[in-house]
Amino acid sequence: MTYAVLISVVIIGYLLGSINTSIIFSKFKKTDIREHGSGNAGLTNTLRTFGKGAAVVVLLGDVLKGIIAILLARFVCNIFAIDMVNEASQIAGIAAIVGHNFPIYYGFKGGKGVLTSVTVLMMIDYKLALCSLLVFIIIVAITRYVSLGSITAAAAFVVMVIVLKRYDLLAFGIIVASMLIIRHRSNIKRLIQGNENKLGQKKKE
Repeated sequence: MTYAVLISVVIIGYLLGSINTSIIFSKFKKTDIREHGSGNAGLTNTLRTFGKGAAVVVLLGDVLKGIIAILLARFVCNIFAIDMVNEASQIAGIAAIVGHNFPIYYGFKGGKGVLTSVTVLMMIDYKLALCSLLVFIIIVAITRYVSLGSITAAAAFVVMVIVLKRYDLLAFGIIVASMLIIRHRSNIKRLIQGNENKLGQKKKE
């Protein structure tokens, strides 16, 4: 029963994560967000391409699917009296992020999972997540590089988990941070080359 519940949690989380608000919104505009700007189906590219209103819609969508995936995981555990709520929540969160990054509905080409990752972290441990968010805000405020802020915040979460000896979150933190950093590999290359776009700056050709 336990394995069946965990498998269902993975499937539910992944399918929810695969719902990409950015792509759906762009379809209403009779285009595909992945054909504009950076080609990324996420909040930052939506903001640059369609403006603030569209960005708000995408923000809400990416946040909600992370919340719903974890709430459903907890609900399923309670229904079947499975004493693995924390583990199931972490697994559902990871599955939702994977779904966002590689959505089955859109040819496995999605976003970078920043917003969904932040939401999942908040649901798992809001105190550590808020500290990571603060790191993100500081880095972006100083450098205006959203990608650098995202990468640094992800790494900071893992560092805090280790320093505070929250080993129950170690594997989860490493997986989430690794996915986010790997998805930003093109940004890392541009940062090194000095070609990365800053917040509020039009994409360089």
